[in-house]
Amino acid sequence: MWGRLWGLGGFERAGEEGTISWMSMSSQLPRALDESLVGTYPALAKAGGGYVWDAVLEYRVWCHPARGASDLAEGSDYFESFATYEEAFSFADVTDGAEEPLALVLQEEYIDEPSSGQYVHVRDQRITEWPVAFLTRPRRTPQTIPEFMSGTAPNRVDILRGLA
Repeated sequence: MWGRLWGLGGFERAGEEGTISWMSMSSQLPRALDESLVGTYPALAKAGGGYVWDAVLEYRVWCHPARGASDLAEGSDYFESFATYEEAFSFADVTDGAEEPLALVLQEEYIDEPSSGQYVHVRDQRITEWPVAFLTRPRRTPQTIPEFMSGTAPNRVDILRGLA
């Protein structure tokens, strides 16, 4: 299922961090939570952060006419939406001016880090775009954030990685 949202006029997506060949892991990546909603989410979302995730809403491939993508939005950048990473990867792989896929994720709760090493448990829903590599972290459980906030693991990030 493809969706299209337009009109961010020159909006640049930041970072290629975590960009590796994911096709070998793609079967482990989740499908969109509700495939009937893919392509209906607002173009503007938070970017990264929060450390934990609850669900993938869609995979997005940002396309840039200035870099060779088809001009489908009067010169503005736009994205195509997909229910699976495999579909997004296949589209990005053959599309000029396309970025690596990103995941639009739902966070029912998340960890804010207003300054380095200062963590705050936020109990508020938000939607954010993540590099797909972040989905290798386990989904949030009811214990994930409280265990992280307690700081009982030698390396608190190991809790997020599913190692503690």
